[in-house]
Amino acid sequence: MRSDPATGASRSWPFAEGYGEHPSWLDDVPPLTGATPVLPQRADVVIVGSGYTGLSAAIETARGGLSTVVLEAGDPGQGCSTRNGGQISTSVKPSLADLTRRVGAERARAIRMEGVTALDWIEAFVAREGIDCDFERRGRFFAAHTPDAFDRLARTAERTAAEEGIEARVVRRPDQRTELGTDFYHGGVVYPRHAALHPAKFHRGLLAAAEASGATVIGNCPAVAISRAGAAFTVETARGPIRAEQVVVATNGYTSRLTPWLRRRVIPIGSYVIATEPLPDDLADRLFPSGRTACDTRRVVYYYRLSPDRRRVVFGGRVSAGETDPAVSGPRLHAEMSRIFPELKGVRISHSWGGTVAYSFDELAHTGVHEGIHYAMGYCGSGVSMASYLGMRTGRRVLDHPDGRTAFDDLPFPTRPLYDGQPWFLPAAVAWYRWRDRIDCARAANSAGRVSAAS
Repeated sequence: MRSDPATGASRSWPFAEGYGEHPSWLDDVPPLTGATPVLPQRADVVIVGSGYTGLSAAIETARGGLSTVVLEAGDPGQGCSTRNGGQISTSVKPSLADLTRRVGAERARAIRMEGVTALDWIEAFVAREGIDCDFERRGRFFAAHTPDAFDRLARTAERTAAEEGIEARVVRRPDQRTELGTDFYHGGVVYPRHAALHPAKFHRGLLAAAEASGATVIGNCPAVAISRAGAAFTVETARGPIRAEQVVVATNGYTSRLTPWLRRRVIPIGSYVIATEPLPDDLADRLFPSGRTACDTRRVVYYYRLSPDRRRVVFGGRVSAGETDPAVSGPRLHAEMSRIFPELKGVRISHSWGGTVAYSFDELAHTGVHEGIHYAMGYCGSGVSMASYLGMRTGRRVLDHPDGRTAFDDLPFPTRPLYDGQPWFLPAAVAWYRWRDRIDCARAANSAGRVSAAS
């Protein structure tokens, strides 16, 4: 039983016995153990952030012969690198046409292709490093929440296949149950090359590879200030200062006042996730017959999948205008999950948690150097492969390697007047988008009812 913080009343539904407010992924990896390394007085490279970006950069710099120290405010990987849904797409959010208007045709194609390259790279990296993280290319089903959304999806799939060679297959509503055991949607598109992995296992693999390469990863050692004197930096930490020739900031959704310029350019957004208690095999097979990951076309997106062992549904999205906590988001996500899959109404949730992603104002990832500090961030919800890939490229850029270049390098990194990193506008925007999603769904349902009555 849980106690409601507002009323003190006990409650149990929809929480399972033994419910936990931590990612279910962490139950599948051993706890971090061992003594915390001593903070050295100097290093060639100091990296702030121990998620996918920071560790991928550290692997490169350490293997390149540079002494490398990774600083983490909490336990290594405590941010979204172990809190995401584990879905990997080739997604670069702006379309080719939109990007062409912004940056020209050649660079637009190069930016879009980086999404494909990032996914191919992470697949090869996992295999090369021997990381056991349940990586699979089973594909993704992009579900349409209204008939109009389906028409747009189908047109987009046809256009990207013709213009960019992105493989896709349109699934109409009568055939939808070959992909998902639900009648909630109006068809969708399968992207068969998309992938999934186990986020915590992947992070543990990156951590092991970084340390085996000679990088020192120091948890519970927040960086509190960065200053520069000549060509060298001093990073002040809770354990004292460390001098470095190069600094990399890899904080994404957790970017703080440590780097005000970067903080003004990313929008931290909470994303919330639940995992169900174990399901019967036949129910799991019925709901996810293809084994693909899934997401939908609502403006406030929901994303979901089976866990790699096919025992649980992992279901995530945004369930409130403002930020909340897992005790509140859990029941709301359960209700939304049950709308899509009525067969899960009686299934409890074993875990509820949240993490913070980072959006940019132009919906593009960004990487570059500002005042001598390297950075990569703003993955806009597509961070599993893109964070790892751009972290790797950042590490190579620190080494002055030609492979450090990407199509994202040195794009203008926009902000907005009066924005200081606190997204005061987000609750209103999310509330507006959620209202529009509800109206769209209601209209689609009414239209379907009229058609059914007429027939």
